[in-house]
Amino acid sequence: MRSSRRGFLGMAVVAAAGSRMLTASATTTEYTSNTELYADPDLTEGEDYARRFRRHAWLDSNVTQRTVILAPHGGGIETGTSELCLAVSGYHPKTLEPTGPLHDYWMFEGLRTSDNGALHVTSAHCDDHMARSLTAGSLNAIGLHGCKESQAGLPDGTQAVLVGGRNNALKSRLITRLTAAGVRAINAANLPDLNGDDPANIANRTLLGAGAQLEITTPLRLAMFGINSRAERKNTLQDVFWSFTNATRAAIADIEATQPIT
Repeated sequence: MRSSRRGFLGMAVVAAAGSRMLTASATTTEYTSNTELYADPDLTEGEDYARRFRRHAWLDSNVTQRTVILAPHGGGIETGTSELCLAVSGYHPKTLEPTGPLHDYWMFEGLRTSDNGALHVTSAHCDDHMARSLTAGSLNAIGLHGCKESQAGLPDGTQAVLVGGRNNALKSRLITRLTAAGVRAINAANLPDLNGDDPANIANRTLLGAGAQLEITTPLRLAMFGINSRAERKNTLQDVFWSFTNATRAAIADIEATQPIT
């Protein structure tokens, strides 16, 4: 039953809530899909979780959207990914004012003060209708995630991003641009848990059947914000946040320039 499963998992999650909420990627998955999560009567949208998205108008000269930015585990689940999703999409996380070329985006956010890890749905099981609609109408997608250094086989304290997904051209541009910006970018191809190559991954459900996934280590995400809290992250953006954002946006511009409108 749902109640007993939630109670059992809740005890395990609460025990690690302090580190998970602010520094770690969620490792316990309770729900097998977004649909299942949305149907849970014990959860309230706007209190436990939120969904945010933006789809921009299509014009005659742009019959397919180029790129969508995704944060499937935003808010308190994998902290910092919501703010990055907005910024990479072209919106300032604090003011929501446009900062340049705009991209569609979708995010799912944990809003709880603790136990947000219980809201984690894997990218391969993401069946949110808007998320799937946006990716299905886009040539490219970038999924933003958080991970622990240990998941990537890296020493504690390592600031890095693991670049995965099925779109090798986009991956290559991301690695090149992030590296040039001073961000340690590692090809995740040989890391089964982080390589993002599952065709069912929401980032790979594009018109091309391929996208990119950025797994950002905890220390790198922590360095992006002066105060790592839901209320203050958007107010305390650090230089490394903008370096990461601008490099990712430059990679998107690079790949879009090679894709003629058809």
